[in-house]
Amino acid sequence: MKPMLATRGDQVPSGTGWAHEVKWDGIRALVEVAGGRVRITSRNENDVTPAYPELLGLADLGHDLLLDGEIVALGSGVPSFSALADRMHVRDARKAAQLAQTNPVTLLVFDLLALDGEDLTRQPFESRRQALENLGLNDVAWQVPPTYENGAVLLEAAEAQGLEGIVSKKLTSLYFPDRRSKDWLKFPIRPTGSYLVGGYRHETGSDQRLGAVLVGEPTEDGLVFRGRVGSGIAGKAGQKLGELLRPLAVTTSPFAEALPRLDTVGTVWVEPSIIVDVQYLTLTPDGRLRQPAYRGIRTDLTPEDLG
Repeated sequence: MKPMLATRGDQVPSGTGWAHEVKWDGIRALVEVAGGRVRITSRNENDVTPAYPELLGLADLGHDLLLDGEIVALGSGVPSFSALADRMHVRDARKAAQLAQTNPVTLLVFDLLALDGEDLTRQPFESRRQALENLGLNDVAWQVPPTYENGAVLLEAAEAQGLEGIVSKKLTSLYFPDRRSKDWLKFPIRPTGSYLVGGYRHETGSDQRLGAVLVGEPTEDGLVFRGRVGSGIAGKAGQKLGELLRPLAVTTSPFAEALPRLDTVGTVWVEPSIIVDVQYLTLTPDGRLRQPAYRGIRTDLTPEDLG
């Protein structure tokens, strides 16, 4: 089962028919608790349970549940996607247990899809939310963040606190798995997009250290170039990305259009299969990312998710 998705909104809705919540900077996950066992799946339905052993205690709550939420790292007090980099790729139980002590995660639950065998997806969000709050999920490893009535004020507060943005949800909205609905609207403060890497360049004077990646968006016309991303690629982050990209080298550009010489000189082309998150200020009139910054690898997405 894939989670329901929000559509990017133009204006935060007002009125009593909406609830507003913080947009958390983490990994979307569905958490199933059944028969005393916990199973955690990513947005593309991969089983990521071994990576987050601190969430296994949900099996002791005495309920069978299907929860929708965001796994975040709160080590600095504010959710940080980069802080999840050491967690989301781990499958070794011993290493995951060690990281749970040094870099713990928290499941922020914002929806309840099933309770003790009853499917709640055809109940309105308002009812699902009330049932969720009645469960009393309040632990260091899982919490139910509040919703707010005034979305405009929440957006201002989120920006002031350096958060990612907000999501507004119709109180009457039903839950439709794997559907992007206008009943849920997202308002990112600084947009973040997921893109395929089509090439990379080394740092000046180095043949090993990654200096930048060239990213694109898959379309019906092929992979459309969105820009060159260098900010944020340094140290361990760049080393890990480089290790994934080097075996994918190809001889020709995977991009649909011919790129400017400025972007092609020194570029190593790669098979476009690695997905990365990029934060940016805005898109330029010609569709390029303005002030892009690398945020991390997205193993929970596939190229088909970007279409």
